[in-house]
Amino acid sequence: MPVDASLIEILACPACHAPLADRSDADPAELRCTGTDCGLAYPVRDGIPVLLVDEARRPA
Repeated sequence: MPVDASLIEILACPACHAPLADRSDADPAELRCTGTDCGLAYPVRDGIPVLLVDEARRPA
């Protein structure tokens, strides 16, 4: 279940406060930080973004 676009517009990365980008095509779905130094990927579970730094995936 994708995250509503209007919600994504107001969400920010909890670590660096940069905007988030939808990666619903990824498996599993995630929201990725657009910050150049951060880049954390936050999971989306049942259409709800889990914006906890401890739950985020570091970029490869």
